[in-house]
Amino acid sequence: GRGLYRLQQAGIAVSHGLMMSEAEALNKGFLKRMRTGFPYLQLKLGASVDGRTAMASGESQWITSPQARRDVQRLRAQSHAILTSSATVLADDPALTVRWAELDASTQASYPQENLRQPVRIVIDSQNRVTPAHRIVQQPGETWIARTQEDSRAWPDAVRTISVPAHNGHLDLVVLMMQLGRQQINSIWVEAGPGLAGALLQAGLVDELIVYVAPKLLGTQARGLCELPGLEKLADAPQFTFSEIRHVGPDVCLHMVSA
Repeated sequence: GRGLYRLQQAGIAVSHGLMMSEAEALNKGFLKRMRTGFPYLQLKLGASVDGRTAMASGESQWITSPQARRDVQRLRAQSHAILTSSATVLADDPALTVRWAELDASTQASYPQENLRQPVRIVIDSQNRVTPAHRIVQQPGETWIARTQEDSRAWPDAVRTISVPAHNGHLDLVVLMMQLGRQQINSIWVEAGPGLAGALLQAGLVDELIVYVAPKLLGTQARGLCELPGLEKLADAPQFTFSEIRHVGPDVCLHMVSA
């Protein structure tokens, strides 16, 4: 309450607001949730230099380098939750875990293996396509499945269902984020295909865009970064500002924050 005032009254020089931007950066998830009720959302994408994420056949392993994939492990470890879609689960059957052996030495020191916490895995599955046989359900830690309709399958104890209303025929992403905020989820790392990526962007829910760019060209038949249906004017395009550009092995990682 009145600690600063009492120190000043005692003749002690007091400074405040020091390193505020650094403190904000360290606590951006918690601070955003406290201010808005929404988690801080980072959308990760990997692409060729011409903005393609997979061949027309769906082949995508691997566009980016092993160094980029290790960097992703580091950023996963810093996140409260990892979000994906049922389309990604059906296509790739990912585990979406933090793999300690793939972390760099500095991150391993920050996250000792015996204390490693797996982020909550969240799957958007409005059509009930994910099953207990998928790898994401079988990993250590919790898996939350966001649905618009009830499901009668028998799930492991670590699986939790979140009921979310539909909006325009799709699960309402804004309501989902509000619900996750109420569950004290501070930060979300998104790894998904162009459908969910575009939907999050068009809903204005992405705080930070992280794109790993590989020095490859895949051509016009390959699949694009995100789907933005109805976007016809440059003025309506989602806008971001570059905050950091760094080399990750042979690739470049672009960090952008919402403008």
